[in-house]
Parts: sequence; C-alpha cells; structure tokens
Amino acid sequence: MNYFDNILQTIGNTPLIKLNEIVSEVEALVLAKVEYFNPGSSVKDRMALKMIEDAEKSGKLNPGGTIVEGTSGNTGMGLALAAIVKGYKLICVSSDKQSKEKFDILRAVGAKVVLCPTNVKPEDPLSYYSTARRIAEETPNSWYVNQYDNLSNTQAHYETTGPEIWNQTEGKITHFVVGVGTGGTISGVGKYLKEKNPKIKVWGIDTYGSVFKKYHETGEFDENEIYPYVTEGIGEDIIPKNVNFNLIDAFEKVNDEDAAIFTRKLAKMEGIFAGNSCGAAVKGVLQLKKHFTAEDVVVVLLHDSGSRYIGKVYNDEWMKKQGFKTD
Repeated sequence: MNYFDNILQTIGNTPLIKLNEIVSEVEALVLAKVEYFNPGSSVKDRMALKMIEDAEKSGKLNPGGTIVEGTSGNTGMGLALAAIVKGYKLICVSSDKQSKEKFDILRAVGAKVVLCPTNVKPEDPLSYYSTARRIAEETPNSWYVNQYDNLSNTQAHYETTGPEIWNQTEGKITHFVVGVGTGGTISGVGKYLKEKNPKIKVWGIDTYGSVFKKYHETGEFDENEIYPYVTEGIGEDIIPKNVNFNLIDAFEKVNDEDAAIFTRKLAKMEGIFAGNSCGAAVKGVLQLKKHFTAEDVVVVLLHDSGSRYIGKVYNDEWMKKQGFKTD
C-alpha cells in the first residue's frame, strides 16, 4: 500500500509549472515553483518543520511545550501542522493588516491567535515582534521560533527547495526570482543554486514601504523608506538575519496595485490560484524582462494559495476601496 504516515511527510516536491499568457512578453522560459501544493498551502511548511525539528534536537523545544511565533499567517499554518502531529500547543502573534482568512485557518487548526497593530515600529511593545517575545518569556515550557533570525529557515530551503528546482530544471535554470520577507527562501535556494552554478542570477522582489532594496544597494537602513503597505508576505521594516545580501544579485520593487492585479491575473490567465506576494513576484519578472534572453530559464517561486485572500485581493469591493483596478 502507498501512503504517508502523517501529513508532514507530504511537505515538498511541489511542481514546476510553465507560465504562458501572463508572461507572453518575456522571451525566456518562465517556470513557476507552485508552493501551495504543500499541505499547509505555502512555502512556509518547509521551514516551519525544519525549525521545529532543529529546536527539538537542540533541547530548546521540549515535549508538551508551547510554540510561540510572530507570523503573517503562512508560517503559523506550517507550525500548526507540525504542532498537531508532534503534540505541541501553538500561539501565533500577527499584525492586523493580514487577511481574516489567515486567522480563521490558524484557529481551525488549533492555534491561539493574538493580533497587534501594524503601524508601529518593531521595537514598540505593541508590535507583533515584541508581543511574541513577551508571550514566550511569560509562558512556561515555551519556545520562541523567531523565523526572521532562526537560520534553520534558510537551511530548510538549502536542503529541499533549492535541490528540487535544480533537479526539475536539469540544472538549466539561469535566474531565480522570489519575494523576500524573512529571507529564508531566497538565501537557502540562492546558496544552493550558486554552489551548483555561480552564474545563476538571484533576484529578490521587494515592495514600496520596505527597506530591502536600498539597504542592498547602499548599506543604509533608511527609516524614511518605511511606511504602511498593502502587499502581504514580502518586505520588512527590519533586516532579518536570514537575508544573505551577498547571495542576492539585485532587488526589484513592485507596488501594491500591480501585486494585487497580477495575483488576480495569475488565476484568470493561468489557472494558478495564488496569494498576494505571488502576483508581485510575477510582475517582478515582467519588470525584469530586459535581463532575460530566449535561452534563459527563469524560475519564479509562488509562495502561497489564493484561499488566504478571498476577502481582499480577490474581492472587487476591497480592490475598489484600495483604489485598485479590478479588470
């Protein structure tokens, strides 16, 4: 009989799918690594499991313990699946800008959800970074994940996502394009691919309101770059330890409206029902088209599922409220 012992064994080995109409103006072959085929519907399942397993091995996470993490939703889902199978409690701390669907899904899989205001500085006691740390300190037998600075995040993608992409393209990949949040995906995949072929270009997709692009280009952390933005899952107002800027060739910024519009276009033009940051990543590929030739193989990673954004990006009223086009 062919079966898995538990849901965690189904993580990884996600498909590579050729994009067609949406990238018709790009000369290169564009392949999407569609991560919503993971059981928790996002790329974050990979690093969530790896971080938990490494914490178990190091003794930071003990039997019957409580996992505490600040998350925009997807990492929380990955942690929740592992917590269920392994017998842990889970407290997810998030910002109030994230979609309601994400919180409903987290509660459905047994997580406790704590919401914090979005428009505060990271060091503010009310921020979701500070709140997650405080809850971990106050909760007996708990472990604070800290996906931003926990390098098991990067290692998960070095061990799984990178090798998968290399093998699926038979080593023919020339460019890797991915949205950057914690930095684990781009750094882990980038490290693996550049070890295989140093000529491979690694492009990070950033958003306006985030510090990554300017920091990469100048080394300056410019607080004037920081302001509220709508796109979920990419960009930061901090510099996570998982972002290895030496592995990233360049950043490209995509605005909120384009990210939302191209998320919807992915669904209508390719049948790929993906999340908000996925539209940003695909728009980023289009903005970078002058860098690609007909011989190139571009892999763009699509982080998560559109099921998390039904009330936002896929909702006409929400789009109109933001001032975004809906056609």
